[in-house]
Amino acid sequence: MIASLFHLIRLLAAWLLSYLFLCILINETIFEPLDRDPGGYFAFVALLLGTWIASGVFSHIRRVRLIAGALNSTTLSNRQRRQIEIPFEAGEAFDLIDAAIRELPGAEIVDSARDSLQVRAKVTRIDPYGGRSQSSHWALDHFGARRNQILATVTPNGDDAGSVTLICEPEGAAWTDLFLVDHGTNLENAEAIARAITRRVAERRRGEAAKVRQTATEKELTVAKLNLLHAQVEPHFLYNTLASAQVLTRSDPARADEMLGNLIQYLRHSLPRTEDAPSTIGEELERAQAYLDILKIRMGPRLQLQVDIPDALRGVLFPTMMLQTLVENAIKHGLEPKPGGGTVWILARQVAQLEHSAVAVTVADDGRGFTAEGGGTGVGLRNVRERLRLAYGSAASFSIVANFPSGVAATITVPNTVQAGVHHA
Repeated sequence: MIASLFHLIRLLAAWLLSYLFLCILINETIFEPLDRDPGGYFAFVALLLGTWIASGVFSHIRRVRLIAGALNSTTLSNRQRRQIEIPFEAGEAFDLIDAAIRELPGAEIVDSARDSLQVRAKVTRIDPYGGRSQSSHWALDHFGARRNQILATVTPNGDDAGSVTLICEPEGAAWTDLFLVDHGTNLENAEAIARAITRRVAERRRGEAAKVRQTATEKELTVAKLNLLHAQVEPHFLYNTLASAQVLTRSDPARADEMLGNLIQYLRHSLPRTEDAPSTIGEELERAQAYLDILKIRMGPRLQLQVDIPDALRGVLFPTMMLQTLVENAIKHGLEPKPGGGTVWILARQVAQLEHSAVAVTVADDGRGFTAEGGGTGVGLRNVRERLRLAYGSAASFSIVANFPSGVAATITVPNTVQAGVHHA
């Protein structure tokens, strides 16, 4: 109430003092030489002028109250200043404020300079009750500027934040504020720009949150796919091994005990792992050797094994169960169908790639090769390719070729990443 009263008194005083000066000037130059007293006319015009001014100020105060919900020297002012912090780097903050100003109703001229991080604009002053500012009932605005102007300057605050200084004011000079009101149009512009910035920042945050949720969902799906692929292990191997051990307990207890010991070793290495506990070439080799030792008891001299993996490569991280899949494929499709059996080779070597060092692990056999029905085209090999894609993207590869003079050679190449805490001389 006090702010409104002071605003009214200030405008009345400015106009009436100017009117008083004008009356003195007219009286001295026109009426005094004629020896006439124009006091009654001057008083009547002063009354009309005061009423006209009061009506304009009343409209201004009422509209400011509607816009801001409060009346004080700041909201009643024709010139509005805002300091807005934007949690984006200066370039992004500039793009945001530039777009917000361009979309402002009545924006006519927008001049933006990205290098200097400044935006200047001219905005037509809108009459919310119809028409433009030329309408005569806008009492104290009728003789003033027809447009408002906006100046926005972005100041960088570090690498990930920008501060916007926003100035909304009439196009006229500052001294005109003693006589004219803008009916809250600059307050409205400042509030509209601040709302637009808030909305755009909120949209950006929602987009980032949605992206994070999508990434988390994709990660969960990837882990689920890996777990599913990991779970697709040949179940008949376990059943056949237990059945063989059951038979051997009656005919050859020592070999049955050896088979069960190898089965325990195999199962120990086959326990599910957490996502943060990757396997290594050495651990995967122990699992594969336990598996082959079981099969050697079942197949006898029909199965031979040769391993050539340097100690320096045994600590390299390697996907769980992939080596096992290649070994099972070599046995199932290569050596078991071959009457005389054969040999399985497990080899590892370091290779050079364009961007990083890598390790190639090969499982080869001299079995029936690609002529065998289903050789090299089963679910296991498809799972190997899919798991490598999910885990490494383009950084890993898988290839399968014919071995000479017979059989198949399958190679998995992964980045040469050594497990933390593993050191070799």
